[in-house]
Amino acid sequence: MSENLKNNFIIRDYRTGDYEQIIPLWKSLDLGKPERGDNREIIENTIKGGGKLLILEDIETREIIGTSWITNDQRRLYLHHFGIKKELQGKGFAKPLLEESLKFAKKTGLQIKIEVHKTNIPALELYKKCEFKYLGDYEVYIIRDYHKP
Repeated sequence: MSENLKNNFIIRDYRTGDYEQIIPLWKSLDLGKPERGDNREIIENTIKGGGKLLILEDIETREIIGTSWITNDQRRLYLHHFGIKKELQGKGFAKPLLEESLKFAKKTGLQIKIEVHKTNIPALELYKKCEFKYLGDYEVYIIRDYHKP
């Protein structure tokens, strides 16, 4: 990221008022939405439980252009909803956001895990550069709604 860009953006902790901006960002990046459990209450409970939600913000416009949500199950950390606004991807914003996420992880002393789609080559390259290791041919399964037949 150029010096000029660095001076215009900050990485900070989530505040309750950020929710209205992050949901549209997450939807635009196909990262999450309230129907999937990404609501204000869950976010704030994960922070109370030892997690963190980092916000990448344009200082002048106050626009949120990136997020890194880290949850903590007391055994390991999980990096969720790590993303940068589409039109700003590839401009050097992801690396400082990831580095700040890893600083938090190192302070906890816990492992950190991320799931990333195998076709997301730029993300895979970034994670590998930051020492994430591939776990093998794991398939990921989930139950999102126990009430559906």
